[in-house]
Amino acid sequence: MKIAIGCDPNAQKEKEEVIAFIEKKGYGTVEDFGSEDSIYANVAIKVSEAVASGGYDRGILICGTGIGMSISANKVKGAYAALVSDVYSAQRARLSNDANIICMGAFTTGSKVRELLVEAFFENEFVKGCASQPKVDAFVEYDQNR
Repeated sequence: MKIAIGCDPNAQKEKEEVIAFIEKKGYGTVEDFGSEDSIYANVAIKVSEAVASGGYDRGILICGTGIGMSISANKVKGAYAALVSDVYSAQRARLSNDANIICMGAFTTGSKVRELLVEAFFENEFVKGCASQPKVDAFVEYDQNR
């Protein structure tokens, strides 16, 4: 799996911890899209475009709360970013919503919680034809036609 990751300058340490965790767990290869740009939207858009284009399978974005990254990422056609702060939401991001990007807060989640969120995101898959399929189809159709 190819994974794109980025953050704002406030989350550099947390991003490095997440990269190390992904590599330790063997989830895939990670490309770091940076953290130097104080305009987090620029990093979010780069990661989201990389995932939406199919060049990367999944993305992770981290800023202070994850809110700004989530809003920015979801402006990119084909990017389906979920702000997650608990394991159940991270699981459902994949299982019920087919999210291809998760956003997390450096200031709102601890390192162990971030590991659990990443684990839930990578160890769950959307099941085509499941009860959530019509809901996902509806937002994908809207996204493709905008």
